[in-house]
Amino acid sequence: MFEVEKLADDFELCISKNHRFGTDAFLLADFAKSKVQEAVWDICAGCGIIGFLLFLKTATKSICAVEIQQEAVNLMNCTVARNRLVGFEVKQGDIRNLNVLPEMADLVVCNPPYKATSSGILNKKESAAIARHEVLCNILDVCKLTSRLLKVGGRICLSQRPERLVDTLVAMRTNKLEPKRLRMVCSKPHKAPWLFLVEGRKCGKSFLKVEAPLFLENESGFTLESLKIYGK
Repeated sequence: MFEVEKLADDFELCISKNHRFGTDAFLLADFAKSKVQEAVWDICAGCGIIGFLLFLKTATKSICAVEIQQEAVNLMNCTVARNRLVGFEVKQGDIRNLNVLPEMADLVVCNPPYKATSSGILNKKESAAIARHEVLCNILDVCKLTSRLLKVGGRICLSQRPERLVDTLVAMRTNKLEPKRLRMVCSKPHKAPWLFLVEGRKCGKSFLKVEAPLFLENESGFTLESLKIYGK
């Protein structure tokens, strides 16, 4: 069984109890800002929310969404069929041994599992455990595949929890994905960040731009920037 979530008046996203999406998907899609004629890959795609958001916002050349879980793959195929999409490919596979041609992507986006397997209590539900913990892949696996996929000069944009910042930057640089842009996300101005967004460039030069924090709310409610990200 699946449910339908409207992303736009003429676009319906198929989701399920096991495969939904959160605020971080909208934040990452906005941060990535795919460009016209870019070939985009969304890895660890889940229900495909990030790829579909980029598809809606930009006339991208193509989008390929990769996911290992069959239910999530079925949901993405349902969304593609329901909206009669052309240029959106769904691929099922394990990113640790995915058979892909090298240097075929301009942009890779990823909302990876946030928690290491040794961190926190592992969810008893398999789908939740795979989505939240590095059970089937970790940040090194993500960066290794991304380095193969990206053309020289291509970008990776991903989200992660602040406590994984060092792990993420090290994994990126180890795989020739030089961190170029970093932004922290806070729920409110007086709160510590709960998420970060980072962009890396394949074979880029060493220089990291730290952007102003993104605040989702202030004393008056949602900020103008967060409303804009949500399309309000």
